[in-house]
This record gives sequence, C-alpha cells and structure tokens, in this order.
Amino acid sequence: MIEFHLDGRSGVSPYLQIVQQVRHALRLGLLQNGDQLPTVKDVVAALAINPNTVLKAYRELERDGLVAPRPGVGTFVTGALQGPGIAVIRPLRQELEGWLGRARSAGLDDESIEALFLASFRTAADEGVA
Repeated sequence: MIEFHLDGRSGVSPYLQIVQQVRHALRLGLLQNGDQLPTVKDVVAALAINPNTVLKAYRELERDGLVAPRPGVGTFVTGALQGPGIAVIRPLRQELEGWLGRARSAGLDDESIEALFLASFRTAADEGVA
C-alpha cells in the first residue's frame, strides 16, 4: 500500500501532492489495478491534514478514472497510466539511486541535489535529449 508524504516547501497544495503521488505510483508500477489506497482516516492520521483534502484528491483521481470508491470498504485502483514497464524502470532507478549516493558522498544536501537534477533535466529537455 502506498504511504503518502507531504512537502510543505514544494508550493504544491497537499491534495495535489496526493494526486501526483498516486499518479507516479501508477506510472512506475508501484500501484496496480485492484490495489487499495489508504483510507481517508489513515491518511488524515499519518499526515495531520483535513479529511476534505484527502477526499478532494481521491475525487480527482476518481474523475480521472484511476480509482473507484467501494462504500464501506475503501478506495481501489481501477485504472492505469501508460509508461515503460518495470523491466525498463528498475535498472534506471538503480542507476539514479547510485547517483544520489555519490551526490550525498560529495557533500550535497537535498536542496543542492534537487537543484542539480532540475537544472540538468531542463538543460537536457531544451537540447532535445530528454
């Protein structure tokens, strides 16, 4: 089951962070059709946020056809997002985790790593590499 986390520094609203995390998990194959999302009550307890925030996120995911509520049971994944298979993602993730380890060993903190990654991502996209 997915565990949500919130980044108060991101500037992204909490409900949208939950939506993005579900979408990312679907894209990466971490969530699949039939998987249950945490209950609203569990998310509220874990993140100390308003239940309406979680409900708003789940409603948006439902509108997108990605989840469906089952009254009295919970909210379940009913859709998928197209993306490369896990066989493609796994080695890339391992390489990225290795890079992150080297960045930390070089003394970079989270903010520096994020800045370096985003700058490199944008440069690659501008040059048509990504």
